Amino acid sequence: MPIYEYQCSECLHKFELKRSFSDDSPVLCPQCESNAVRIFSPVPIIFKGSGFYSTDHRNNHGHSTPSSSPDETSSGDTKADKNDSAAKAKTGDAGKSD
Repeated sequence: MPIYEYQCSECLHKFELKRSFSDDSPVLCPQCESNAVRIFSPVPIIFKGSGFYSTDHRNNHGHSTPSSSPDETSSGDTKADKNDSAAKAKTGDAGKSD
């Protein structure tokens, strides 16, 4: 049987009472015999297991690695990028960005 917390509506005395789920009888204060109301408290949430911390992640952070196409080199630059860089070097614009 669960234990519930109650508060008297007259003298504000707080007390705990073990009651059945199906028990519908009124709850009386043990000090002044007045009606008492049940107090609802927030329930703590406990996360157990892996995946709940910022340090728990996969190596690739959930992103798939793109497959390299024939036009890409090992550094990720495409042939067009290299040709554009070579053209800028010839004209003297190598230090400037687009």
